[in-house]
Amino acid sequence: MPALSRRLALALPLAALALPGASRAEAWPAHALRLVVPYPAGGPTDVVARALAAKMGEGLGQTIVVDNKPGGAGNIGSDIAAKAAPDGYTLVMAGSGSLAISATMYKKLPYDPVKDFIPIALGAKIPFVLVVNPSLPVHTPAELVTYAKANPGKLSFGSGGPGSPHHLYAELLKSMTGIEMTHIPYKGSAPALTDVIAGHVPLMFSDTVPSLPQIKEGRVRALGVSTAIRLPSAPDIPPIAEGGVPGFDAAGWGVFSVPAGTPQEVVSKLQTALDAVVALPAVQAQIIQLGMIPASRASPAELQRFIDGEIARWGKVVQQAGLAGTE
Repeated sequence: MPALSRRLALALPLAALALPGASRAEAWPAHALRLVVPYPAGGPTDVVARALAAKMGEGLGQTIVVDNKPGGAGNIGSDIAAKAAPDGYTLVMAGSGSLAISATMYKKLPYDPVKDFIPIALGAKIPFVLVVNPSLPVHTPAELVTYAKANPGKLSFGSGGPGSPHHLYAELLKSMTGIEMTHIPYKGSAPALTDVIAGHVPLMFSDTVPSLPQIKEGRVRALGVSTAIRLPSAPDIPPIAEGGVPGFDAAGWGVFSVPAGTPQEVVSKLQTALDAVVALPAVQAQIIQLGMIPASRASPAELQRFIDGEIARWGKVVQQAGLAGTE
């Protein structure tokens, strides 16, 4: 066999071995993607995730299958995503609970909120409303602070459970104003709101979806929204920061992330696709309708700085509340 023929005969099998990998890299996404949602189906976060996944799938030319993995305050689903292959076919819509609050509340997490994920896009911010029973003689956050200081030990607040946003936002309010309130935890926010309406508990930070109808009906009174900006779906409710507690700004959030180690070119394609979807007027309208605030575009590096800041911020609140390492 001539020397050239021998070289070609040896080279062809090597080229054949190299082609499949090259083909896969160029063809991404070659099959359906999975979006892990660490919350139950039908909730606000799940609805937003599904809406964005459907539109993003259209842009990528592949189906994105939503996989609900609730439990453990979002930690179970986040752990599943963290341990998935970093090939661009698994995403997670992780929230402030599993990425920020759990970092201090839990003695040990099965994943690292910072090192095990690459954040791609912020899906939405989730504000809460500070509501009181109408019998409580306060109409603004400033009046609440004055009342609490004049009646030490008299006020209590409901929550969806220890370490929930309803709980920690009240703890933040306490630390910023110096007031004292007793925490009454419930198994979920719905029974807590029911008891505020009934007058068994005077106040709570409530999710917007269940509380806004009650506010309109006069069953509870809104003192303010937790975010620094007004809620698009209820612009008549001022921010707590405008009502007597300057600097108060708190919101839940959901960040689309992929496992650490996902190729940069895939991360860039996913970010471009997600940014395009989040900017769609129809998607923004749906987010607003759910009582949330559409997110602005941010790079993965900016998102990581945001998450780092949230871990530090809520870590202090968790420690002040005596919850550090309690789970």
